[in-house]
Amino acid sequence: MVSTRRPTYTPGSRPGGTGGNGGSGGDDVISASRSIPEPAPQQPQKLKLGSVSGRGKGKKGEQSGASPANVLAFPEPKGKRRKRKVLTAAVTLVAVVAGLLAAAVFSPVLAVDTISVTGTRLLTPAQVQAALEPLRGKPLPQISDEEVGRLLEPLVQVKSASAEARPPSGLAVEVRERVPVALVKQGEQYQLVDVEGVRLAATADPASVSLPVIDGGAGAIGQDLFSATAAVLGALPADVLARLSNASAASVDAVELKLVDGQTIIWGNAGEKELKAKVLEALLKVPADPKNPVKVYDVSVPRHPVTR
Repeated sequence: MVSTRRPTYTPGSRPGGTGGNGGSGGDDVISASRSIPEPAPQQPQKLKLGSVSGRGKGKKGEQSGASPANVLAFPEPKGKRRKRKVLTAAVTLVAVVAGLLAAAVFSPVLAVDTISVTGTRLLTPAQVQAALEPLRGKPLPQISDEEVGRLLEPLVQVKSASAEARPPSGLAVEVRERVPVALVKQGEQYQLVDVEGVRLAATADPASVSLPVIDGGAGAIGQDLFSATAAVLGALPADVLARLSNASAASVDAVELKLVDGQTIIWGNAGEKELKAKVLEALLKVPADPKNPVKVYDVSVPRHPVTR
């Protein structure tokens, strides 16, 4: 180490005399002293998060960068890690489900091979199956009630239909048919019609069908009278409907029915038809009196029915 001593010399001075005791008079003295420099004040260093400045200097004109060994790595918060894991799991699950759905929708394994039909009376199951033939070979998940209904539209007897998949290749179709409520004579045939006047079938023998005949039909009595009569017939229970022989209407407020036994039912208008049907059903269940047989059932005022 280099000494920091600085020798000083004063001309005309020298070490003291003999005996080791220096004189204080005219003797020349050489003395040495050391001055210690005061340390320069240090500037506080600022620590930047994520990095520490390197000690050494780089090349001339370049600043030394932080080496990976000197980077401070702070741990990721647990909540953030958990959120990322949950998000990753959710995305994976959605992708898997989407893949399974796509495989099910387009898989030929679930293609329709057999079609079963229930609920038909006017139609046969074979007629419905023939109308649904375009569905064969189509994957079950792609078939809807709307598509089944469109295919069955040409069959006027069908009011609605629903389909149910029976994997792996079965399709069960339940048909709801229109209900015939009367017969309308047309030439030599009698047309079976529902409450909306839709012709459902035809027969040459009205006695083979337990339905009343609407005198004249829609073409003769007018659409309003026909609709009023058909609405009344549609409200009657099946057992009462089977006992009717014919129905007529002088006006929309004067619907009249005839029983096969010859008795007359004065119905009136189509209002409160459900209540009138219940009252009429109860009256018809009353045992007949041979001495005073009933010829007329008047339910035009259902809360005050009259028999005579």
